[in-house]
Amino acid sequence: MKYSFKDPTVSIAIVGAGGFIGSHLLDALIERTSWRILAVDLDFYRLQHRLHHPRIEFLCDDLKKESVVSRIASYPIVINLAAICVPSRYMREAKEVIESNYNHPVALALACAKSGAWLIHFSTSEVYGKTSIEPCLLEEDSSPMILGSVRASRWSYACAKQLTERYIASLQGLSWTVLRPFNFVGPRMDFIPGIDGEGIPRVLANFCAALLKNEPLFLVDQGVSRRSFTSIHDAIHFIFAVLVHQEESLGQAFNIGNPENELSIAELADRMRQIYASLKQVSIDQVSPVQLISSKEYYGEGYEDSLRRIPSIEKAKRLLGYVPNEALDVTLQETLSWFIEHYRLAL
Repeated sequence: MKYSFKDPTVSIAIVGAGGFIGSHLLDALIERTSWRILAVDLDFYRLQHRLHHPRIEFLCDDLKKESVVSRIASYPIVINLAAICVPSRYMREAKEVIESNYNHPVALALACAKSGAWLIHFSTSEVYGKTSIEPCLLEEDSSPMILGSVRASRWSYACAKQLTERYIASLQGLSWTVLRPFNFVGPRMDFIPGIDGEGIPRVLANFCAALLKNEPLFLVDQGVSRRSFTSIHDAIHFIFAVLVHQEESLGQAFNIGNPENELSIAELADRMRQIYASLKQVSIDQVSPVQLISSKEYYGEGYEDSLRRIPSIEKAKRLLGYVPNEALDVTLQETLSWFIEHYRLAL
């Protein structure tokens, strides 16, 4: 079945609607479609501007409850963004991370198989596991997935996400599409510890917080790991490409990324310092310095890393016509500008 964006009878459920990706997706659905939306999350502080919109129903609940899962699965399209996806939590809350990323989405997948809903499940680029520094494009249907030791609890997230993918793909009668994000960045991402969250946010938000608080930008293990960063705007463009091409998307896993936007973490820190100096109109010497730290000291015992992840997007180009176009420097400046404005009264 093809869904018209102008059809007001179409409805969609977004699980994790209050998060970084979900809030941008909900905005785009309101602006670009006539669809009705069930927005599910435990909080909606990123969506204060949408709380009274007539086409959105907000449900403050989670996937632990069978009644909530059944309600979500009654919608013809279900996008599941819900997850514990903060690296510091992989270390100290492995059990909760596994439950969040396997037990709960599996229950939703079973309900969608029963109801006939199309489940668009967000996985992660972490499923590719313990990659080396050698340049290698990661392909959805052929690249190996190698994880570290069970004692290295850093892999709790990747393992749970990978097993969920395998379960979804094996489930008879389920209409499914799996999406693997590669380091989405943009306004509204994560939090600043001590202000609107606790723990350690992901790297770009971490660097933004350090710059705003005039604290060192910590380079874990010298910042040699490399990542391909993806603008949240390109990510939303991709989700719409999936919705447009349902037939081509069914039964497929897709990378969502931009292989042109690759940097080492050390290079990212340098780029962020330069952008911050430009935005604040100060010399680079007045900007927070970088500081080297070991992964054991920063994250604790049991941390390991993927050294390099470059997404192949040939499958998405071929089946969906997807091509990312947001330049990395523009995305970084937009993100940092948002952090400066959003937290200006809190710091």
